Amino acid sequence: MKQSVLLLEDEPTSRMFLATALAGLPIQVDTAQSVAQARELAAQGGHSLWLFDANLPDGTGADLLGELRSQGMATPALVHTAALDADERRHLLARGFSTVVIKPLGAEAWRQAVSTALAQAPAPLPLGESPAAYGAPDDLPVWDDAAAIAALGGSRDNVDALRGLFLAELPTARDEIMAAARAGNHVAMHDTLHRLRASCGFVGAARLDAAGQALRDAPDCSARLQHFMDAVEATAS
Repeated sequence: MKQSVLLLEDEPTSRMFLATALAGLPIQVDTAQSVAQARELAAQGGHSLWLFDANLPDGTGADLLGELRSQGMATPALVHTAALDADERRHLLARGFSTVVIKPLGAEAWRQAVSTALAQAPAPLPLGESPAAYGAPDDLPVWDDAAAIAALGGSRDNVDALRGLFLAELPTARDEIMAAARAGNHVAMHDTLHRLRASCGFVGAARLDAAGQALRDAPDCSARLQHFMDAVEATAS
């Protein structure tokens, strides 16, 4: 089965060029000429990659991506723009796009950018599929007492004290990660997950550590985000 991508571009000539340039790749290209049309096509699911224009008459690609992310859609996204400003590029990456492509560009450069993004993208999660399809490690223990005691020099009292501190700080970390996920801010999510996983190692929070690793590897995956939140709840309880 061919992979499919969703191309959002309002300008007819650019849309035809970008779609035609991808004809040599083994993919299906669905095209949209407005944010509203792209929203409807994205909601149908099944795309391996979204290719969004940065600025359109009825909105921006970044705002559309944020809206889709807030609805739990985790499809990786590339943005194409005529803006050359470095600050704008950083802004688009911070909003959750994995790649920023500057227009105009040649057909081969466009194909290469899309091919690279597709190669790095996880398989799309079909609508309604369970998070278990991603191999969520629910069989791991919530707490690995042996690992925690070994990390803290054999003192059970130290483990209990540190776990109390860890659990008190866990809601803040959870909220930071959810906020970063809604904003598509991979940098902020990565930083919080990095700090949280270091603490997990000290206190033996095995299931949460594994869920954090899975989310860090695929920050746009709604199934992994939900599994992470489930692990937070299991750890806190």
